[in-house]
Amino acid sequence: MTGAVPLTWLYVPGDRPEVVNKALCSGADVVIVDLEDAVAEERRQYARAATAELLTEPAAPGAVPVHVRVHGEDDVRALAQLPGLAGLRLPKITHAASVHHLAALAPGVPLYPLLESALAVEHAYSIASAHHDVRGIALGEADLRADLGVRGDAGLDWPRSRIVVAARAAGLAAPVQSVFPDVRDLDGLWSSCAQGRSLGLWGRAAIHPRQLPVIERAFRPTAQEIEAAEQIMAAALLDAGAQALPDGRFVDAAVVAAAQRTLSLAGRA
Repeated sequence: MTGAVPLTWLYVPGDRPEVVNKALCSGADVVIVDLEDAVAEERRQYARAATAELLTEPAAPGAVPVHVRVHGEDDVRALAQLPGLAGLRLPKITHAASVHHLAALAPGVPLYPLLESALAVEHAYSIASAHHDVRGIALGEADLRADLGVRGDAGLDWPRSRIVVAARAAGLAAPVQSVFPDVRDLDGLWSSCAQGRSLGLWGRAAIHPRQLPVIERAFRPTAQEIEAAEQIMAAALLDAGAQALPDGRFVDAAVVAAAQRTLSLAGRA
């Protein structure tokens, strides 16, 4: 991984080990081995076994973290204690009780519930704060669109904002934006990333390596943002409390915290 804050999360089908190996060399910050939607029912056992083999050895220092999107409890039980596992993505979570149940099967494993229905969005904060092993939440936007009957990005602005607020209230990192399904439409991906970033999402899941550079550029701080953050931090060193910069921008503790986050993310550049 090129920085402390991952921006790109690449999904790859668990029943294709050769593709998983390529994904690990793709430049993605995190690889998500998918045992759910990307795998046909008759290949699920094979996918689980292949993934277990991949995770048998601890990850080497600096290696790409491997998460797994599970299909059910059998996957959790089979993979939870393997040394190469960096996290579990839990699909179709609707209640905090489900998180507690799965956390008991995978003690100490970082958990990432996926909210894919209206009911889940309504319970976003209780899910985000359900257990100390929950490290992040995200939407499953394909299923959520179907549940809500909405089309396009605009129809998901409110659910996206809802999980951003829930994650922040629970002390979690900003949610990662869900996948953009058209791997050929890189302009559309860019626009969608810009919209997600404006709502407080940070980073994005991908389904093809060609999407990774677009996501990187869309979420990485710009030169102007970095310069502004550096000016804020320089003013903060004066330790004069709330103050205004020469150009009129107001600087207080909250603004300084945002500038620190920008510079932390800029460490990737």
